Parts: sequence; C-alpha cells; structure tokens
Amino acid sequence: MTARTLHLNAFLMGVGHHEAAWRHPRTEPSRVTDVRHYQQLARTAERGRLDSVFLADGLALWNNVRHNALAGLEPLTLLAALAAVTDHIGLIATVSTTYNEPFHVARKFASLDHISGGRAGWNIVTSAGEAEAHNFGVERPAHADRYSRAEEFLDVVTGLWDSWEDDAVVGDRAGGVYADTGRIHPIEHLGRHFRVRGPLNTSRPPQGHPLLVQAGSSEDGKEFAARHAEAVFTAQQTFAEARDFYTDLKGRLSRHGRRADELLVLPGISPIIGSTEREARDLAQELEELIIPAYGLTQLATLIGVELGEDALDRPLPDVPVETEGAQSRRKLVIDLARRDNLTVRQLLGRLAGGRGHRVVAGTPERIADEIQEWFTGGAADGFNVMPPLLPAGLDDFVDHVVPELQIRGLFRTEYEGRTLRENYGLARPASRFAAAPAVAGLVAAS
Repeated sequence: MTARTLHLNAFLMGVGHHEAAWRHPRTEPSRVTDVRHYQQLARTAERGRLDSVFLADGLALWNNVRHNALAGLEPLTLLAALAAVTDHIGLIATVSTTYNEPFHVARKFASLDHISGGRAGWNIVTSAGEAEAHNFGVERPAHADRYSRAEEFLDVVTGLWDSWEDDAVVGDRAGGVYADTGRIHPIEHLGRHFRVRGPLNTSRPPQGHPLLVQAGSSEDGKEFAARHAEAVFTAQQTFAEARDFYTDLKGRLSRHGRRADELLVLPGISPIIGSTEREARDLAQELEELIIPAYGLTQLATLIGVELGEDALDRPLPDVPVETEGAQSRRKLVIDLARRDNLTVRQLLGRLAGGRGHRVVAGTPERIADEIQEWFTGGAADGFNVMPPLLPAGLDDFVDHVVPELQIRGLFRTEYEGRTLRENYGLARPASRFAAAPAVAGLVAAS
C-alpha cells in the first residue's frame, strides 16, 4: 500500500445516478422503495471493501417525478436496515440543519452508531431549495443565515454526544447501579438559534462522534468544512479545478488548528464501465438516448434558478447570475461547464444527466482506474464518491473490475483496517469536551 490510502464510498441513489437509469432494461424502477435492493447494494459495496455507502436526501419532492424514479426512502431509517446485514461498511446519511432540531439529530445518529457498532456518518447540509422551505411553511433562509444556524446546530449536536462520558454506564447489577450521573452532563446551551439543556437520552456513540461529512463548496461551505468536517463530498469537472479546490480547502485547516490529513476530499465520479472502450461508449449512448428533455430542463432550472423552454435546447445557455440564496457552488459549476465547452442547452443536459455536475467517465476498468489514480496521486482527491449510473449493475461492475485493478496498483485496501468508519478512514476518535467527573458522584439505578 502507498503511504496514503485511497478512500471510496458508494453513493446509492434509487436505481442509478443517470437520470434515465429507470428506463434502461438493466434496472427495475419499482425497487427504489425496496429495502432488499439497498441491502444487496450495501453487501456488494462491503464485498469490495469500500469505506461506506452514502445516501443523499432532500425535504421536498425532487424535480419532476413524472419523468424520474426519485421518490425514495428516508436515509436514517434505511441505514438502520443496512446495518443489520453488514459488518464493516460505513453508513453515511444526509440530514439538514435547516429544518431539523439538534436534539433529534443527535439522538438518531447516536442510535445508528450504536446499532452499527460505530459505522455512522452525518453528511451535514443546509437546505437550499424553495420547495423545502414551503414544506415547513417558511421562506427560504438566506445563504449566510443557513450557515450560521448550521454552525450552532453542530455545536449543540456534538455537545449532546459528549454529554455522556465514555465510562458513564457502570452496569453494576449486583450493586444496583446502571449509570454514574457524575459522568452525564447537561450542556446548558443558549444561543441565537437554539436553547438546549441536555443531556442526551442515549449514551455516547461508539465513535465518540459519528463521522462529520460536508458537501458545500461555496465560500461559506468551505469555511464550515475547514472548521468542522472530516470528509468533504464535492463536485469537480476537471483535474485542474479539483486540484485547486483540494489545495484551497486543505490550506484553510491550519487556521483552525487542524492538520491536512484530518480532512478527506472526495469528489464524485460516475463511471460508465465496459469491457472495451466501445462497449462503454455504447452504454453511454444508450443512456443519453433515453433522456427526456422536459425532465432535464426541470432539473437544470433547479440547478441554475432559471427556467428554459424546449425552444432553448439548441442554443447556448443564456446569461445566468451566479449569485443565489440557493446552492451557489453547483450553480457556478454548471455555468462554467457550459461556457468552457461551448455547450448548447441540449448538450449541457446530456452532460448533467449522468451526475448532476459530477464528473462522468466512460471506459474500461483500466481507464476508470487511471482517472482515479491520476486525481489521487496528483493532489486533487483523497478518494471518490462513486456514483454508478445504473444500480445494481454499475456497482457490481465497479466492485468486480475496477476495485481489483486499484488493488493490483497498491492504491486500495484488500481488507478493512478496523471496525469503525473512523478507523477505516484513518481518523481519530474525538475526546469528550467534558472533563472526567469523580466516580463517586450521584449514581442512578437501572429502571
């Protein structure tokens, strides 16, 4: 193995990341709400020794469900079911700080970490969509306000995880003592957004804190990541852009007393795999021919905040302001892609269909491995969020053909390094913020 270890996550989304995946004969769209489908995928990812499975989420119906199979399952509920059929693979769920309460989130992730034996991770997002705001009867908060709330939200959640010291549970049946309440602490948080007394009513998670993941690439997002995140899921189209992002983000860590190896940068990659280059190109073409332009335009409007009609398909993307109270980094990526490659709107839809702005690579397993190796060894990534265009077939192809190629090159593990997600990511277990209390402090009998 190299001094650095490549990290790979399986980003699971319905029956595939390509927007036309549900129309392809190698998928079955009815499985988007079938727990057995996701359990099969999790076991496949674990067979490939991938670090984790990752589930995205939103709090509104995504885009036009008439043309896509995206009405899936709530991720934390689903990950508990995946924990029951796996032993090593990490379990990362997206949960928003905008329309949740810290106590709920702290308790749910602590529970998942206990259920899985220390494999939980939280992808921290701020909800950027207007449709999400309308589901909660409010107006969408400003971008800066969302991040202000997220900062305080995370402080409360980690405080609640720390509110039980590691050895608070005594379990003395003979003496009738379950927990030492001197090692269980109220957090007494009083801030701008939240007032939370604590402690949590679930003992400290096995990992101390479930892994903290972040996915925003705006300036606010990068600063939030530099202060708090242990992994960043990002979208980059070119090696140069990815290396610049990687260097920028890693360079911010020292200002917060952190080392570069305390944060992993994991861009998305959607690999279209064939046994030959021709076979991969043919699969890419099959998927492109199944694209429904009306759906693509709806998705594009979500990304750039401007609605376009089908009469715009064969014209360049019109001028679009980059500044937004929505998802700033993704809007900029889409606009830059269209301008850099002189794409018509129709061509842009084709480029976005496979990964919504993440890099799509079609080729043999060796070609996919080459791409991964170049970014990993060239200072553009610590690993990748793998986004198969078709599920389960695309994940099977990646695990059966790309992973062995990466292992032959000495880039990827052949066995898991540890039991917890933190251990496999090579990250330390955080200490509780509370000093150890005397063991003689008040004791609570088990009820």
